[in-house]
Amino acid sequence: MFTNARMLIKTSLIFFIVGMLAGLPLLGQRFFGWAVPYGVQAAHVHLLLIGGMVMMILGVAIWFFPRPPAGDKKYNPTIILILYYALTLATILRFPLEAHSILPWILFTASLVQILSIIGIVYSIWGRIRAVGSQIREKKGERF
Repeated sequence: MFTNARMLIKTSLIFFIVGMLAGLPLLGQRFFGWAVPYGVQAAHVHLLLIGGMVMMILGVAIWFFPRPPAGDKKYNPTIILILYYALTLATILRFPLEAHSILPWILFTASLVQILSIIGIVYSIWGRIRAVGSQIREKKGERF
């Protein structure tokens, strides 16, 4: 398994755990009347979707899809690593800002960094998402 894939998958699992823990105050609010800041729900969902799901999908995509085609200039593991760090730091930063609805310009910037990082990683791996042999079997009538 590639280092970038491993890092994305492990980080996504950590974000899943933190996201689930962030949901506990919401249950406390619902069942016990705890006072919970308004933004905690958005922060909780955000950790699960961006930090957990999107990072997991990107990590599995990097791991699962075949090597880039010869001459592919888009795929660059170093760029993906930089984008991974940007995405991770922006997600970490966004959680407390979203939960407490503070520093809107920093929150907006962190959101923009997340979006651009995800687009950059998808752009980098786009050429790897291709058929390698299955199109030949499909032409012969095999169904998947």
